[in-house]
Amino acid sequence: MAHPGAATRIARPGGDRPPTRRPVPRPAVLLLAATILAAGAVLASCGSDPEAGGEPRGPGAVEGNATVVRVVDGDTLVADLGGAEERVRLIGIDTPESVKQGAPVECFGKEASKHTGELLPEGTRVRLVLDVEERDRYERLLAYVYRASDGLFVNLALAADGYAGLLTYPPNVAHTDEFRRAVADARAAGAGLWGACAADPPVDH
Repeated sequence: MAHPGAATRIARPGGDRPPTRRPVPRPAVLLLAATILAAGAVLASCGSDPEAGGEPRGPGAVEGNATVVRVVDGDTLVADLGGAEERVRLIGIDTPESVKQGAPVECFGKEASKHTGELLPEGTRVRLVLDVEERDRYERLLAYVYRASDGLFVNLALAADGYAGLLTYPPNVAHTDEFRRAVADARAAGAGLWGACAADPPVDH
């Protein structure tokens, strides 16, 4: 787990590695720099008092830095970071398409989207953690997503439960080995899409 960086920097799992590209600064990016303070999920060992305005705590809980506005599909969501909405793409995994314009709904796409919505309903507090590259070519924020209430690593959970395949785009590879093992185990067990879509399984990258 990496150490928290300064409040004006976006820390990453790789520590102080510089990003391979830097998007043009704009208010949303400056907000991210001030909001996303750590490169990993920070475990909370003591509870806070919800009545005093603190976030509810439980075993494994983490400090949230964003709130889910809505789930777009299995691997994409919209989150509120201090009043600014960001479209967030989960790093390292790929769920079947369910809403891509001009593309058919893929096998298990609706199920994956529904499951992500169940894990992250509207209003859920989450912790977003970046890797090396901040954004993809569609300007979506690239992040590892942790549910604040219990620390659930959502990217990994989707892979382990058979709702996602592996999708690796270097240099964002901090958890690639974990994702690869989770996908392999789910595939071997015929879980989720690996059983339902046996005739047309997704290709891992």
